[in-house]
Amino acid sequence: MDRPVSLALRERLDKLDWPAIRASLHRQGYAKTPAILTTAECETVRTLYDQPQRFRSKIIMQRHGFGEGEYQYFSYPLPPMVTGLRNRLYEGLAPVARDWAVHIGIDHSIPDRLEDFLTICHAHGQPRPTPLILKYGSGDYNRLHQDIYGDVVFPLQAAIILSDKHGDFTGGEFILTEQRPRMQSRCHSLSPELGEMIIFATRYRPAQGTRRTYRVNMRHGVSPVLTGNRYTLGIIFHDAT
Repeated sequence: MDRPVSLALRERLDKLDWPAIRASLHRQGYAKTPAILTTAECETVRTLYDQPQRFRSKIIMQRHGFGEGEYQYFSYPLPPMVTGLRNRLYEGLAPVARDWAVHIGIDHSIPDRLEDFLTICHAHGQPRPTPLILKYGSGDYNRLHQDIYGDVVFPLQAAIILSDKHGDFTGGEFILTEQRPRMQSRCHSLSPELGEMIIFATRYRPAQGTRRTYRVNMRHGVSPVLTGNRYTLGIIFHDAT
């Protein structure tokens, strides 16, 4: 049975330090939050992975050269907890997305509400939901990539770790790279705790140069898991073709 979005979860999301999150995104293209899901909520989301009726497709990563491991995209309607997370996070991130839009070449509007943004996606032939759960076992990894599924792109997305790095798995760091013009790539390696969230640039972020604002190309991936199993909930706001 679906568990509805709890009042406690809504309060946790509302109490996030949104000014600090936005400042971190502007400064470095990502932000890490305290745990927004409890241990029990993480377990609830993890158990969905073994319910195939919840999902529209399953991807075995090595078949496509994406890495090793697997993930599943949810089908509509999304589980209530995922819907609640997606809606509230969109509201908090829309101001940043609008600030970035001019500088990174987004040619569509960023409305205040996710419902209106998804209407734009669907009008552009992108009707399929993109929130997903990723599963990595020992030796699995995810190559650096960008989650682009059509012409309409929301410039930010989020990942919530559903496994405990102190007991469920080792390794499996979240990796971000940024490529600035005429510079070598810079890497960020993050190791979030159970229930913590990383918000990061989907494709580009703006950076201020000495004369102008320019685009920084961002990619993300996961380093090899050494032992155990690592689950992640991915929240992507644009839908897919």
